[in-house]
Amino acid sequence: MNQLQALLHDSLTRTKHVENAAVIDIKERKVCASTFGFNVPPENALNLIYAFYKDLLHVRREGLYFKQKYYKCVRADENSIYLKNPDGGLVVVKTKTFILVATYRVGMYPSVCVEAVEKLADYFREKGN
Repeated sequence: MNQLQALLHDSLTRTKHVENAAVIDIKERKVCASTFGFNVPPENALNLIYAFYKDLLHVRREGLYFKQKYYKCVRADENSIYLKNPDGGLVVVKTKTFILVATYRVGMYPSVCVEAVEKLADYFREKGN
């Protein structure tokens, strides 16, 4: 387990309200770390990057497909996108270097997931990432 994976585990999945998480490197345009067994296809990683840089208004209006599931937008701004569907939700947060993506399922608290992901994003921002 690399340092980023350990960080995802310790700060997100340990909350018991984050099902899976990944870190996408914006410049490299690929996943650089993810929780065990969470595979983010390259086209999904690109879609999340483009959501912030090109399609924010579209995501707000139309929602987003991630891993072949449709998510309705709850909130979207230049740093965070929150989405949900009947099975759970998706929290996507941008920093200077990374996009953090986390999922939660029914029975988990979305607010705890959001707080954990935003806190990790703040940590990366403090480090200049």
